[in-house]
Amino acid sequence: MSHPSVRMVDGSGAASVHPQALNLVAKDGYPLSATRYPAVGQVRGHLVMAGATGVPQGFYRHFALFAAERGYTTLTLDYRGIGQSKPASLRGFDMQYMDWARLDLAAAVDAMASDEVPLFMAGHSFGGHAFGLLPNHHSVARMYTCGTGAGWHGWMPPAERLRVLLMWRVVGPMLVRWKGYLAWSHLGMGEDLPLNVFREWRHWCRYPRYFFDDPATAEHMTAQFDRITTPIVAANALDDLWAMPASRDAFMAGYRNSPYRAVDVDGPGQGLGAVGHMGYFRRHAQPLWAEMLAWFEEHPRPQ
Repeated sequence: MSHPSVRMVDGSGAASVHPQALNLVAKDGYPLSATRYPAVGQVRGHLVMAGATGVPQGFYRHFALFAAERGYTTLTLDYRGIGQSKPASLRGFDMQYMDWARLDLAAAVDAMASDEVPLFMAGHSFGGHAFGLLPNHHSVARMYTCGTGAGWHGWMPPAERLRVLLMWRVVGPMLVRWKGYLAWSHLGMGEDLPLNVFREWRHWCRYPRYFFDDPATAEHMTAQFDRITTPIVAANALDDLWAMPASRDAFMAGYRNSPYRAVDVDGPGQGLGAVGHMGYFRRHAQPLWAEMLAWFEEHPRPQ
């Protein structure tokens, strides 16, 4: 089954992109909904979009179309329990938060890896966490993530800190007791989250360096991330209240064996307007997308 053709227009003209619905199968057999956006013209590379917590793949559609029009065959997916990959009910749905990385995102990497062109990854928030846990991270030539941070409330401005603590300590637990999962949709905050995603996310956000500071996971996570030698760029907006540059720096220090560059995004100063935590992949952020693709293009090509 294919989606209708979409026309994207920029200064160079127009090109047709034909998104294709795909069914992926995760390492443990779980079925995942994905969409493939074939490159227009010469294929410069393949690209996997590693989305944020609770954000369905449709949110990244305009970015995927933009990349496909510029020669990058792009894959978006819904992690298990999210979007079109969720069961009929999240009550009783058994999964671990990091299944999204080790099983689901790993399946997307396997589906897009190629001997003919390099594979790249774009991350958003959780996507920057997930990359360090991929069993097949070596298949990815470069990783560019936006809005990735440690999640600790102490990195946030005071007002946002209070709102987040209210969610973790009061509102979230009330919703979980009522529904059996984090029923965020009842607050107009987006997709509902499986129970263990909420529990593990809340638990790790207690620590300044997220799971690197948790005594139960620190040694394992550090060893996992030490395997990563892939070049990485992490871009964070100065108005991203959930993942300000200090939060990014605390988490990204875990990629200590990777060539790494941090980018601070001044949305108003760069003519992008407000960016916040979600604006990296909204249409007004196209200049950021162009910078990302330009960096991918710098990757050495086979002679």
